[in-house]
Amino acid sequence: MGEILDRMEPILAKMPAVKTPEGHVHFKNKLAWTAAILILYFALTNIPVFGLSPESQDMFQYFRALLAGSSGSIVHLGIGPIVTASIVLQLLKGADLIHIDTSEIRGQIQYMGLQKLMIFIMIVVEALPMIVGGFLKPDPAIVSALFGGNSGALSLIIFIQICIGGVLIFLMDEVVTKWGIGSGVGLFIIAGISEAIINGFINWAPVNDMYPVGFFPRLFAVVLDGANFIQYFGTDLIAFITTIAIFILIVYVESTRVEIPLAHTQVRGARARFPVKLIYASVLPMILVRVLQANVQMIGLFLNNVGITIFGTYEGQTPTGGLMWYLAPINHPSDWMWWMPNYIGGHAAWEVLIRLGIDTIIMIVGGAVFALFWVKTAGLDSKAVARQIQLSGMSIPGYRRNPAVLEKVLDRYIPRVTVIGGVFIGIMSVVANLFGVIGAVSGTGLLLTVSITYRLYEQIASEQIMEMYPFMRTFFGKE
Repeated sequence: MGEILDRMEPILAKMPAVKTPEGHVHFKNKLAWTAAILILYFALTNIPVFGLSPESQDMFQYFRALLAGSSGSIVHLGIGPIVTASIVLQLLKGADLIHIDTSEIRGQIQYMGLQKLMIFIMIVVEALPMIVGGFLKPDPAIVSALFGGNSGALSLIIFIQICIGGVLIFLMDEVVTKWGIGSGVGLFIIAGISEAIINGFINWAPVNDMYPVGFFPRLFAVVLDGANFIQYFGTDLIAFITTIAIFILIVYVESTRVEIPLAHTQVRGARARFPVKLIYASVLPMILVRVLQANVQMIGLFLNNVGITIFGTYEGQTPTGGLMWYLAPINHPSDWMWWMPNYIGGHAAWEVLIRLGIDTIIMIVGGAVFALFWVKTAGLDSKAVARQIQLSGMSIPGYRRNPAVLEKVLDRYIPRVTVIGGVFIGIMSVVANLFGVIGAVSGTGLLLTVSITYRLYEQIASEQIMEMYPFMRTFFGKE
């Protein structure tokens, strides 16, 4: 594998990239870039794909909030290709199939180039089945009027538009990462899910029972009409309580940490603390788990559409039986409460319990495994942190100023906290999905939004501190 990477190095070095800032980017400029990308993102979600039939289906209907895209828009793929490429690279690196030393400049160039190449491949891999499988259909009227009945030509144009949208999302993510605050992936998730949550609270549009779908409009309508409160509002009340509970719990857990004391070796009295949070790997591993499930469901749905039903059957985009039904995530109480009148599965209790057990195992084990992979890939493991502390001129009081010694001390905390945090987030995600949340987003989506927003707030605070005290940039690795 190393020889292949060496041969591919000229190609990897020339992968499209957003220019890296040559010096320090001022905090105000970072805010401006972040806001500009956010506005551009919302604009792109409102640009429909030209030539798309209204009868088209969304393969990722139940994962749409996590993928941060908009169905039928030019950014239909959302962050799917970026996250899928990250999953593939983490699995390859975790299995020791690729050997790239990211501590060196050459290794960083190789890894970033390989990641970009993988993203472009995944854009095509995820867009192609949508066209070939008949999910994104060309509009017959446009085919007849502009292409003389040749639907293949319009399908090709739709495919190109979807791929362009995937590339735009990738470039926008790079702009935020290099010139803005946080990451584009996190920003797009916050934007999409926040919009859905606000819509879930105040939407006045009626649903099948003629009451508004929004929480507060529905509450007023049910009370004023004197209808059966439990029948028309029971599940919404549970979702409201779950939403508030998740918000409070995640904010509390994000502030829970083990702080390792540090002292500067040259500046007497200069002390700091290195925080090892309970959710050390953040909640991004949950995105990896859910996107992996989304890709599995995409394969099952594609096979079902071409007549291969051995892995499961579907009704629209909803799995109804077979292996794919057992592997599908539970996103709402109606997916598993078989004793409730609104249960939509039609499966026996033992089947529901097996599916619930599988989903729980996937979330917990996947959360722990991907947390370990993420920490290693993102340079947050004990070895990388020890090197960062060493370069900053800091050391742990009472220990020799040696990277190996620092790494040994950090090994007492980081691996254990990483696994515990991954398991905890997996359990929280399962519980949130079981009881549902406001806004037609999964519990995992809300959990991600709250955690990413909290971390974005912390990043903004640290950026402000570094503007006030420039010498802090060295410790945070900003220069």
